[in-house]
Amino acid sequence: MKIYTKTGDKGTTALFGGTRVPKHHIRIESYGTVDELNSYLGLIRDQDINEAYKALIIQIQDKLFTVGAILATDPEKATLKNGKSRLTIPKISKEDIEGLETEMDIMNAALPPMTHFVLPGGHQTVSFCHIARCVCRRAERLATALNEIDTIDPNSLMYLNRLSDYLFVLARKLTFDLQADEIKWIPEKE
Repeated sequence: MKIYTKTGDKGTTALFGGTRVPKHHIRIESYGTVDELNSYLGLIRDQDINEAYKALIIQIQDKLFTVGAILATDPEKATLKNGKSRLTIPKISKEDIEGLETEMDIMNAALPPMTHFVLPGGHQTVSFCHIARCVCRRAERLATALNEIDTIDPNSLMYLNRLSDYLFVLARKLTFDLQADEIKWIPEKE
C-alpha cells in the first residue's frame, strides 16, 4: 500500500465509499480528532502503568478505530440496499459503553470521594490522561455537530461521552496509584 497518493494535493480527501470532501469538512475534523485522541492514548499506554490499564487502553484504541471508521464513512454509501449494507462498518455496542462504566465503577470504589474539581497535573502520566480527556471532549463536540448535519450512530456519541469520563477517572486513579498530589480547585472567596 503506497502512503502517498497525491489525490489530496488540491485540498480534498475521500471518505469510505469514495465521496470526496474538503479536508476541513466537519466529518474530517471529527475523525481526525478521534485519531488525535487515539495517539494520546498510545502515549498513556507507553507510560509505566498497570498492565490491566494498558490492556484496556488497547481495547479502547481498537474501538476508536471503529468510531473513526463510522465518522469517515459517507452515510449514503453505508445505507442498506436490498437488505444489505453497501459498506461493512463495525459498530459500537451497548456492551462497549457498559464496559467503560464498569471500569469506572471499579476505579471509583478504590478512590476517596471527590468533593471538588481537581486541577490537571501532579504527574506526567496523569497530565497525559487529562490532555486525552480534553481531546476526547473535543471529538465529542465535533461528532455531535456532525450529527446535526448527518446522523451518526448514537452509540458512537455515547462511547465518546463515556470515554471522556473514563479518562477523568483514570487520571484520578493514576494520581492515587502514583501517590501524586491531587490539587483541589477551591474558588477564591471575594
